[in-house]
Amino acid sequence: MSIDPPGTGSTVRRIMLGASLRRLREASGLDRAQAGFHIRASESKISRMELGRVGFKTRDVEDLLTLYGVVDDAERRALLEMVREANTPGWWHKYSAELPSWFTTYIGLEEAASVIRTYEVQFVPGLLQTASYARSVFKLGNPDASPERIERRVHMRMQRQERFTQKDGPRLWAVIDEAALKRTIGGREVMSEQLRHLLEVAALPNITLQVMPFRFGKHAAEGGAFSILRFPESDLSDVVYVEQLWGALYLDKREDIDPYLTAMEQLCVESTTPGGTVELIGGLLRKM
Repeated sequence: MSIDPPGTGSTVRRIMLGASLRRLREASGLDRAQAGFHIRASESKISRMELGRVGFKTRDVEDLLTLYGVVDDAERRALLEMVREANTPGWWHKYSAELPSWFTTYIGLEEAASVIRTYEVQFVPGLLQTASYARSVFKLGNPDASPERIERRVHMRMQRQERFTQKDGPRLWAVIDEAALKRTIGGREVMSEQLRHLLEVAALPNITLQVMPFRFGKHAAEGGAFSILRFPESDLSDVVYVEQLWGALYLDKREDIDPYLTAMEQLCVESTTPGGTVELIGGLLRKM
């Protein structure tokens, strides 16, 4: 895992602030040891700060900005505001009791992403699920959970989807394995509603939906489901999210990301076109 869990803070804000401090330090010609000495800290702490892997103290950032020669009031205020935002819990924090700690990292990244590309094998992607379908999925994975806890998780999933149905929402590009569409989750009524919902969201301008058909017995993503998140800040690298049974991997190094980008591109080439997706889903609906 190359991105640490965020606790209650904002993962992406920390990364953005750290990247800004790194650029300012490099522009001033100072190394990490010199910066650390100035705020009575170690070189490794400066490294962790610049990677967004620790919390930020306002006093430390103020001292670093002075060291780096940042005297413009507007620039200083903007960066210090990022300190506050980096330490402010996101809206999803109130659901932390229902979520595994490693998944809260993903929610923070998802909230900041401008483009999400995802490949899903077993289920319809969470951002495209109906409430009834999501409820059935949660019950399958958490048979002992109380109805109240299940409903809180369903409500959170619906809240996550709101950004993607807004006029200027982020882009979602999903490739779904055909098996996920033919696996009846929650019964025929729930599945029919889910398929109709996919047809509706496929018409949205910021959502692209493709299906990896059965005829490709072997394809580029044999390893399973994954997501690639891209951010509007050009200096932030993409992040690959790979969920496992009891945890997740967060990859942000170029050598780790590139194979997933290649696999995603190949998936999109081999999968149905958006028009073909509508035709395939429509055919499944008529058979139900």
